[in-house]
Amino acid sequence: MSKKNQIAPKSFEEALAELEQILSKIEGGEVGLEESLAKYERGTFLIRHCRNVLGAAEKQIEILSKSEDGAIQTEPMSEEQEN
Repeated sequence: MSKKNQIAPKSFEEALAELEQILSKIEGGEVGLEESLAKYERGTFLIRHCRNVLGAAEKQIEILSKSEDGAIQTEPMSEEQEN
């Protein structure tokens, strides 16, 4: 599978679901070496895609979190918010 032919999933959630399927198949020994390599390449693409989506979301949150004077207001999430 060539990197140029990679198609990004429609959503972040779809990318995570596909990553979980790939991991399950590789760990479960369900695929041969060549298919494992192709799945590994797809997984790497999906990880990069997810990181980009998360980075864009973080930037959007920073923009929305700016105070009137332009400073970014940040505070750590509480344990309740993380779960």
